[in-house]
Formats: sequence, structure tokens, C-alpha cells
Amino acid sequence: MHLKPLAYRMRPRTIDEVIGQKHLVGEGKIIYRMVKAKQLSSMILYGPPGIGKTSIASAIAGSTKFAFRTLNAVTNNKKDMEAVAAEAKMSGKVILLLDEVHRLDKAKQDFLLPHLENGSIVLVGATTSNPYHAINPAIRSRCQIFELKPLSVDEIIFALKQALEDEERGLGSYQVRISDDALNHLATASNGDLRSSLNALELAVISTDQDENGIIHIDLAIAEECIQKKALAMDKDGDAHYDVLSAFQKSIRGSDVNAALHYLGRLIEAGDLHSIARRLLVIAYEDIGLASPQAGARTLAAVETAERLGFPEARIPLANAVIELCLSPKSNSGIMAIDAALSDIRKGISGEVPDHLKDAHYKGAKALGRGIDYLYPHDYESGWVKQQYLPDNIKNKIYYHPKKTGKFEKGLAAVYENILKTK
Repeated sequence: MHLKPLAYRMRPRTIDEVIGQKHLVGEGKIIYRMVKAKQLSSMILYGPPGIGKTSIASAIAGSTKFAFRTLNAVTNNKKDMEAVAAEAKMSGKVILLLDEVHRLDKAKQDFLLPHLENGSIVLVGATTSNPYHAINPAIRSRCQIFELKPLSVDEIIFALKQALEDEERGLGSYQVRISDDALNHLATASNGDLRSSLNALELAVISTDQDENGIIHIDLAIAEECIQKKALAMDKDGDAHYDVLSAFQKSIRGSDVNAALHYLGRLIEAGDLHSIARRLLVIAYEDIGLASPQAGARTLAAVETAERLGFPEARIPLANAVIELCLSPKSNSGIMAIDAALSDIRKGISGEVPDHLKDAHYKGAKALGRGIDYLYPHDYESGWVKQQYLPDNIKNKIYYHPKKTGKFEKGLAAVYENILKTK
């Protein structure tokens, strides 16, 4: 019986054996070219767990015949790094896979930097966090950054079949018959995580009894039991979490009810009621806005109800709010207007408040010309009177551009346009 798990044993030995990530390791692509020329530079590989970060690092080492060492930025100390540096000095070059590279502290970083500079250590940093957010610029600037993608179902099926046939490293010494349904489930339920699929396959094979002919039959029920549904990558502080929130808002903005409900479901599965509530309230005012102002109040009511109920019942008012927001008319005129005004202010495009608008509620204000000639709109039948409100140098600025996607804002637009015409 093998001591190491199947996913470990089936790691690629050369760059040609890497499954997936063809945008990086396919013939003619960047990492393939580095390996072929033996001109390696330090790199950061980022993406979800189980999709090949360690595999690519070991494959690079196998293809180039350079020494390969693995450390963890959290659990290994500076002395461990000194040992790698000493080995690099003796052999000329070491490929160092540094897991959780975003957790590298300053002392370890300062030790590594000169070795990265002279090329004796080729760093392959692995992380699930976006390096542009999480990794110190001193390390980041010395590395090429490559994003890895979850493997496709077809790629995982290929890897599983390979493992079943490989007698040296895989499960080829067993007589296994696996149904198409079981194979597909192992490939799909892992959400692109090959390591999870391989280890589930191994568990299924070694924990299932042979029949009278020595054959191990793996059906869908066994596959389901061995790969217990893998949770989506939804670390509340992780990059993937913000990607889902972004997709959630963009789906609502795009009026795609089914996509919005899908992303809502992923956020619910992560148990992140706070982020859902906050994002829905933002959407109600940013994306629906003045096209349907009552949507904001109804969204707040749905959010408060969800917070009072908690999961699982909270999903019901949240779903109602999502469907309404998706199918509501959309207007971003409010956010565009305030952002345009703020942009001018931050650029120094401003001016002095006109004298007739200045505070006149103090002794001596009149002598300073404060509040004189101010026209009080309520004294006029229309409730509006023509007078200047903006500072002189921007008196003709227009920030609000109404949209006419909803009845409410159409009404506002009519009043607004009438006022602009009389200015």
C-alpha cells in the first residue's frame, strides 16, 4: 500500500506531463519557453487550491534537472531558508517552492531577496490570494506573476483515467471498473480541484470490496460518498469572494435573474449574510437608483428581515430582493452626478460661495454684504426662482444627467429640464 496519497504520486515529472494550464505550460507559452531555454525567473503562481501550483514547480525542476525544495512561508523558519541557500551555493541553482508566499515575514523576505537577485534561488511562490493585493512589492517586483485556472471537467477526467491506468504511481495494479456517472461526478464535484478528485478516487478504490472475479466496481453512489460535496472557494477574505460579489452585482445590473440567483446561492453557501446585505443595499441605490427609488426601501426591509431570520430562512427575502432588483429599471444617474462633482472638487475646481447664499444669521453680516439679494423660493408661486447657486467660475457646470428608464426619474427629468431651460 502506498504511503503517499494518489495526488502526490501522480504529480507531473516534467513540464509535458502537466494537466491543464496550457496558457502557461503549453508548447510555445511562457513557462514552457523558460524551461526549454533553461532560463528560469522567479514567479508567483496564484489560484484556487488543488489546480497545479506545486505540480508546475516540481515539473519545472524535473524538466531542468535543478534541485527542488519545498518550504512554507509560515511554518518554516529562516534557518530552513539558509539551508536552501547553502545548497544553491553548492549546486549553482535551486528551485524553491514557497507555499503561502503572501504570509512571508520581513526577516525571511530580506534573507531571500539577494538570492533571488543573483538567480541562485528560483522562487516559485504559491498563493490562493491575489498577489497584487497580498504580496509585498519587494518580492512581487522580482517575480513574474501567473494566474492558474481551475481545471475543466474534461481535464480532470483525463487525469483520473491516467491514474487508473498507471501501474507504477497510480491505481493500475487494481482491476477497477468505474461508471461514466461516477467518473463525471468525481470530476465535477471538486469544482476544478484535481487533488480533491484524485484523492476521492483513491479512497473509492481502496475502500470498495472486490467481486468474485477480483474486480472493484465504482458506481455513482460510491463516488458521491467518497468526494463529499466540496465547498466553493469562498474564504470571506479571499480574492474569490470578491470576484463572486462583483459577479453578483454585475448580474443584477445586467438584469440576469438566473445568474444573480446563482451568485446569491454561492454567497449563501459561504454563510456571508453581511456581505450580501451590504451589496444589495449598494445595488439598490447605485444601479437602480432614481429609476425606482422605492426599491431601496424594499431592499432595506428584505435585508432587515433576513438578518432577523438568519439562515436558512434568510434566503427567501434575499431572493425576493434580488429578483426585484434584477427586473427593476436601472439608473446610475445619482452616483454619476455625485462622482462628477467630487472629481471637480478634488481637482481644485471650486470657488467662493456667492454672497447672497452666505450665512446672514449674525450681527454684522449685512455690512459684509452677506445674504443680500437672496430670493426666497417659497415666496414664488412656482416654488422656484431664477438665481445663481454655484460659484462664479463654475456657474454653468452640469453634473446630473437624468436617465429615463423609470417613471419616477422621467418625472424628475421633466422638472429638471424645464429649470435648465429658464436659466
